[in-house]
Amino acid sequence: MSLFRPEARTELIPTVPAAGPLAAAPRMRRSWADAGIIGAYLLFAILLFGGLWADLGQGYLWNSASDQNLWEWFFSVTARSVVHLENPLSSGLQNYPLGVNMMANTAMLGVSVPLTPLTLVFGPTLTWAIALTGSLAGTAAAWYWVFSRHLVAHRWAAAVGGAFAGFAPPMVSHANAHPNFVAWFVLPFLALKVIHLAKGRRPVRNGIWLGVLSAYQIFLGEEPLLIFALGFVIFATAYCLSRPREVGAMVRPLALGGGIAVVLALVLVAFPLWWQFFGPQSYTGLEHGKVGNDTAAFTRFATQSVAGQPEAAAAVSMNRTEENAFFGWPLIVLMVVVTIWLWREVVARSLAITMLLMAWLSLGSDLTVLGEDSGVPGPWRLLANLPLFESLLESRLAMACVPAVGALLAIATDRVFAAAGPLPGEKRLPVRLIWLGAVAAVLMPIAPTQLVVHDRPATPAFFADGTWRGYVAPGGTVVPVPLPSSGESEPLHWQVDAGLEYPMPEGYFVGPSGPDDKRGRYGSYQRPTSVLFDRVRDSGEAQGVSEADRDQAIADLRYWHASVLVLTPRDGADAYRATVDLLLRKPGRYVDGVWVWDVRPITEPR
Repeated sequence: MSLFRPEARTELIPTVPAAGPLAAAPRMRRSWADAGIIGAYLLFAILLFGGLWADLGQGYLWNSASDQNLWEWFFSVTARSVVHLENPLSSGLQNYPLGVNMMANTAMLGVSVPLTPLTLVFGPTLTWAIALTGSLAGTAAAWYWVFSRHLVAHRWAAAVGGAFAGFAPPMVSHANAHPNFVAWFVLPFLALKVIHLAKGRRPVRNGIWLGVLSAYQIFLGEEPLLIFALGFVIFATAYCLSRPREVGAMVRPLALGGGIAVVLALVLVAFPLWWQFFGPQSYTGLEHGKVGNDTAAFTRFATQSVAGQPEAAAAVSMNRTEENAFFGWPLIVLMVVVTIWLWREVVARSLAITMLLMAWLSLGSDLTVLGEDSGVPGPWRLLANLPLFESLLESRLAMACVPAVGALLAIATDRVFAAAGPLPGEKRLPVRLIWLGAVAAVLMPIAPTQLVVHDRPATPAFFADGTWRGYVAPGGTVVPVPLPSSGESEPLHWQVDAGLEYPMPEGYFVGPSGPDDKRGRYGSYQRPTSVLFDRVRDSGEAQGVSEADRDQAIADLRYWHASVLVLTPRDGADAYRATVDLLLRKPGRYVDGVWVWDVRPITEPR
């Protein structure tokens, strides 16, 4: 049965249930057409990641920067925790001896735990490829399923909407590096269950489903859930303001089902959420500064789109993985036309309002136009300092426009298809083909291109062949030079290739800014010796070393429980090697592709 798919116009809650669209529109049956459409989504997603699938051994998504190493580390560590029956919410393999709060990071346990067998047998790169490919295709399929069963009467109208919802420019941008931001395949069903409750349908059963799905979404991605929830609240508010007489009937089933959902979700996630916000290495918020969308980002084309202009996109975005708008001016024009055309339909109007307000919120606290601060305050100021919202990148709020645009495309296509049906005694015009051609012309410039894949650097034989075992004492750590960080993530890959059998200090993750500072930051707060290595990186030259520096280095190495320092051939390697030689008063040895300094005589108890 349809929730809000009528014969002539879209309605969310039928006024007269017995005669309304709930009774009038039969439910679509599963068919080969469904399988073909969903299969096409999957095939297209595989083609987008073709370079990665073709070389799972050395392929690296180039625009992910450090993130592919990080996500593969997450997947590997989670698999290890599952196999060894360890707490998957924490790990001591990075940031030794303090560890990492995995729940406070984007470990995506909802994917990494079920895919543990594949990670163990085939390695984390396969898990990474499956997570990205499956999330894009699954998101498109989920929206298609909801649109085709509950929004529109024509399957191909739903297919258009689902394709956009799954493969829109913001989704493809995040597909370079953030599987948690492309895994939106649960969110359509969350919205559906809330609508079921509003309609009074089986409040207990749907409340249970809502609680289970909400809990699972928390283990997929909390930030997408927050963004989607904000967008859905705007949608629901706009709808209720248009249909105030229907609100009273919604209260009781929503209260009952919503209460069940909240209780059940809390039972399932209360401890993980406590660990995230109050457990070891938790933090209170993550400040990003002002990172709202530039107004120009909405009309330009994303880097990895058919009409993409990398320089123009880079000028109005943080990086290649945060192109959170970039819908292109043709689609903006089409959305204005569709909004005016469908304004009298309540659901379409509510979707349009949601699209507009979420886009406006995404502009941030101060509106930026072509890279210049306009001085005009944005509505985000009202939310920016609230709990949870203070850690949100406001430019990402534009991602809530994606399903809204997809739904409007589906509704508009459905209306055209309905109007273009054959009439008795009249010659049928190819109106449907004309409309689909127009939609294709609008969407073609923002259609995604294949993601860029390069070969990753090979893991040094010192790690890959197990040579490191002869240098690491029980309970000791490997200290890469320089230490791992958000810009220096290769050590995470070496650790994975070494079987996660040794820990290392510092790293790439999100944690507190200091022992008494709970504000979030990327990476560990640094010890002085780590800062010294940063000066080598920044200057490109060996640093002078004093006796105080040597004493501090010994203290830091003991704090890290260091067994060996390791430096790989790299830019500036001579400067790093000279600095470490001076610190330790002994030269490094070249062993299996790396320079090593055995510091066990310094750090082990006598």
